[in-house]
Order: sequence, then C-alpha cells, then structure tokens
Amino acid sequence: MDDLWLVVGLGNPGPGYAGNRHNVGQMALTQLADRASASFKNHRSNASVAEARGAVEGPRLVLAKPNSFMNVSGAPVAALLRFYKIEPARLIVLHDELDLPFDALRLKFGGGHGGHNGIRDIIAATGTGDFTRVRIGIGRPPGRQSAADFVLRDFSGDERATLPNLLEDAVDATQLITSDGLTMAQLKFHTARP
Repeated sequence: MDDLWLVVGLGNPGPGYAGNRHNVGQMALTQLADRASASFKNHRSNASVAEARGAVEGPRLVLAKPNSFMNVSGAPVAALLRFYKIEPARLIVLHDELDLPFDALRLKFGGGHGGHNGIRDIIAATGTGDFTRVRIGIGRPPGRQSAADFVLRDFSGDERATLPNLLEDAVDATQLITSDGLTMAQLKFHTARP
C-alpha cells in the first residue's frame, strides 16, 4: 500500500451546507474527483468514498467526504485509515482556514488543531496530529459577526468569482504532495501570486 493516500475533504453534509465557507474542503475534493473521473459511493465508514489516481501512473488516492458533521469528522477518518490500512502520515485533510485570507493556501504537516473543530476531532480519533493539511483560506468575519456564523454562510459574489481558481490550486497542491512531496508543493503554493 506504499502508493496509497487517503484524501479527506471536510464539511457538513446535505445540500443546505454545500455552498458554505465551511465546506470549501469538500468543494476542492469534489473537483479532484471530477478531474480523475471518479464518483463517490457510500462506504461503511460513514463516508462517501471515491478511488482515483493522482495523475496518470500516479499514486492511488482514496477520496473521502465524511457523512458526519464537521465537528465529528474523526470517527469516519479513523475508520477509513483502518479499512484501507493507511498510516496517518499518508492522510491529507483539505479544510477551511479562518486564519488565512480568502484565496490563500497553506500546506503543513503535523501540529495542533489551531481551533478547527474538524481537525481537533480527527486528532482525537486517530491519536495523532501527524498528517498533512491543505489549509484553504476563507478569511475572517467582517465587523462583529461571529466566526461560527461566518463559516456557515455561502461565499459572497466577489468570492465566488475567484473561488474556482482557489479550488484548482488546492487540487493541484494535493496532487503535487502525493507525487513530489510536501516540500515541493509548499515551494510552489506558498509563493505569492503575481
């Protein structure tokens, strides 16, 4: 299983949440599945799963969207790691990040949850923070709006115009991590855009 990766997109289930900022990880994962012509099917781990190749002749990817709410994503992720016999070091989690401006992308391995409840639950369920995160910037709420309210709102019209490029970058970064490693992906995607 040396060429197998688990790639998880975080979000909340159901059409009512589909366009929320909190679901940007699942939006990116859907785009990755579309690029690979892979379709999602329900899995006994309480997740929707698609199997794909990262690129032609590239590593094999298990793409997963937990069917649970964001704050309890850990159990499905832990179940998938066990089912596919994948080590947490070969887990990539795509998620929204309040601490990054909208349209920014940061990649990291390991560390704490940074206040993100989905990441917190995955760390609790797997017993480790040693996995890769693709942090997709959604920015901070304006004025006095609470973070909890902000993440459960859809992207603004201006943001929706830029969102496809951000999702493409997240997909490209994920594929580059699996093919060439995290450092190469960081060198490419941590550089400011012109």
